[in-house]
Amino acid sequence: MKIDTRKIPDEGITLVEEFSPAKLDLDTGIIKFSGPIKAKAVVAKSYSAVSVNLALEAPMVITCSRCLEEINTGFNRQLELHYAVDKLEPVINLDPDIREEIILNYQINPLCGIDCKGLCAKCGGNLNNGSCSCKSK
Repeated sequence: MKIDTRKIPDEGITLVEEFSPAKLDLDTGIIKFSGPIKAKAVVAKSYSAVSVNLALEAPMVITCSRCLEEINTGFNRQLELHYAVDKLEPVINLDPDIREEIILNYQINPLCGIDCKGLCAKCGGNLNNGSCSCKSK
């Protein structure tokens, strides 16, 4: 998402954009985006600064770190960014800041639920689905 500071009117501007998570290289082994990232930016400009109130949302699939089940969830984040106005570089590229904000908000060890029992260390069975086959032997 790029903002040309020369085109921001006095009353500000609202920009809406959808883009692919692949554009920002966001998918990991545990976290994958299952749809586009929607960004809505409310931009205001003063003499020497640009303020951006940014709302991000996207559907995600995360893998539980205990049982390895995939969970459909969503990413929702509101943030405020501030930039100095530079007459030599009038275009502000928000992509690096959007990428950084999303990655910083990744869960380190996502869980499908607080009571997730994980996998059996012996047979690998999902203990959330009942007892595993090796316990009966």
